[in-house]
Amino acid sequence: MGEAYIIDAVRTPRGIGKPGKGALSHLHPQHLAATVLGAIRDRNGIDTASVDDIIWSTSSQNGKQGGDLGRMSALAAGYDISASGTTLDRFCGGGITSVNLAAASIMSGMEDCVIAGGTEMMSYTAAFAAEQANAGLPPRLMGSGNAALDAIHPQSHQGICGDAIATKEGISREALDALALVSQQRAKRAIDEGRFAKSVVPVKNEDGSIALDHEEFPRPETTAEGLAALKPSFTQIADFDMGGGFTFRKQINRVYGDLDIQHFHHAGNSSGVVDGAAAILLTSKAYADKNGLKPRGRIVAYANIGDCPTLMLNAPVPAAKKVLTKAGLTKDDIDVWEINEAFAVVAEKFIRDLDLDREKVNINGGAMALGHPIGATGSILIGTALDELERSGGRYALITMCAAGGMAPAIIIERV
Repeated sequence: MGEAYIIDAVRTPRGIGKPGKGALSHLHPQHLAATVLGAIRDRNGIDTASVDDIIWSTSSQNGKQGGDLGRMSALAAGYDISASGTTLDRFCGGGITSVNLAAASIMSGMEDCVIAGGTEMMSYTAAFAAEQANAGLPPRLMGSGNAALDAIHPQSHQGICGDAIATKEGISREALDALALVSQQRAKRAIDEGRFAKSVVPVKNEDGSIALDHEEFPRPETTAEGLAALKPSFTQIADFDMGGGFTFRKQINRVYGDLDIQHFHHAGNSSGVVDGAAAILLTSKAYADKNGLKPRGRIVAYANIGDCPTLMLNAPVPAAKKVLTKAGLTKDDIDVWEINEAFAVVAEKFIRDLDLDREKVNINGGAMALGHPIGATGSILIGTALDELERSGGRYALITMCAAGGMAPAIIIERV
């Protein structure tokens, strides 16, 4: 089996994901994706006619984010028409999966140059949901939206799941807030020291002016006292009657009947709602040699796994164990860990269950400070991990994240 190399990784800064308020919210999702596709081409002098495929991730594939964003964005970026594209959805995990599939096609020998990545404009999806509601279309409020499936595998709201896991594991609000504060502090340090500068490319408006060239979401002024004062976000929605007496709390209690769910998560210790895009260029060794490209990283192994869909957020730990086994490595071999901070409990449980050195986990902050543009986040984290390996001189990084439906993809990369 051949090797798959990471040649380069770029991303946009993350803009606040509120319609009319975030610096990117007025742009088309294809424009955001075209920005990173154009940057990855220009930085590496790629003849786009030689790109075998573009594998893109977008979770909310509706309206402007529908219609195969990978292909349409490549055309918007001026790629040769022979560079095909496809778009996938693994909920939050799609940005890792797009890279995994690109690596697999190269390692199999079927393709030599593939660009992977993702885009999510949460400001747009919020506006789209509002339009649907104004048109009288009911939102999908309950579980999977499939009554037969929910009868077998009850699913709930992700925030309620986060609270349920914290309750079940005995993880306190204070511990979750402490992790959120660390995330903000580390993000501030990374920004101040320019640790993201290698990967972040500015987003321009259609007229060429700068729309955003820095992270818009972080709140470096965050304090422990400020976090402690925030009210839990999911208390009322947990017991909202959506018809027939069904509530999100009851969905979880159908499986975990004795669990008295306490509410610990709030805006400060949950992932930020943002807009963003990322692209990663992967090639075979032969392609890199022929085109004078210097690899920055190598794909060591990847894995996918599912876990309880009712609690939804617990798959990263078994995914990490599975990918370590595939790679023939142990946790002690990993220098950089990236676990998406969908909610503080996800990262806190991950650290505790694997007994990790906290100084190696989310070294430059995570989604609680920087935001989580759903379909793009996995690709962003891979680029962040690669940058950190190069900065610190580490060898291996493991990246994973929870995804709706109780899933988690994972990948291990090696610095070249």
